[in-house]
Amino acid sequence: MISICIIEDLIEIQQGLQSVFERDDRLEFLKSFSSAEEAISEMPYLCPDIVVTDINLPGKSGIEAIVELKEVLPETQFIMFTIYEDHDLIFDALKAGASGYILKNTSSEKIVESVIDLYNGGSPMSPIIARKVIASFNAPVQYIDQSVNQLISKREQEVLELLSKGFLYKEIADKLSISMSTVKRHLNHIYVKLHVQNKTEAVNKLYGR
Repeated sequence: MISICIIEDLIEIQQGLQSVFERDDRLEFLKSFSSAEEAISEMPYLCPDIVVTDINLPGKSGIEAIVELKEVLPETQFIMFTIYEDHDLIFDALKAGASGYILKNTSSEKIVESVIDLYNGGSPMSPIIARKVIASFNAPVQYIDQSVNQLISKREQEVLELLSKGFLYKEIADKLSISMSTVKRHLNHIYVKLHVQNKTEAVNKLYGR
């Protein structure tokens, strides 16, 4: 059986999900939590296979709960169950460790299907969420502003391009076979040459935004 916990602060939704899971003999409902803090404290003792969690919770968010719980429950899989279709929240949840993302207007049958799909190695998403994820990979290619290219060195451009792709300082250092202090020195030079204060402004200048 697939063991399940819920993190949801709205009691009617919490009870509705619990009822859906308890009716299916493939699933074993363990416990519901009304806050991230409560789940972080007690869930490690339950070791569920699947956690269904909302994003907007009192106190810490469902995304923050995933980050902390993943450290102690690396085998547990998380699926977001939320009203939010915001692009940033979707990717924040996926980066935090969620493997699925379904909306609260999903039918009971689809919720159960999603949980079983997740357990079997899938990444269930509501159609509108899946479309947003796909669209992000089909976004137009960003072209480097050649005027900026003339201001900074080739190595500085490499550092800034990697930074724009989300690499951390240590990862940039490893990729370019340089030290972290050298990465930081390159960035300081970039900020001075481009007359910017931070990496976001520098990346925006690099791509002419």
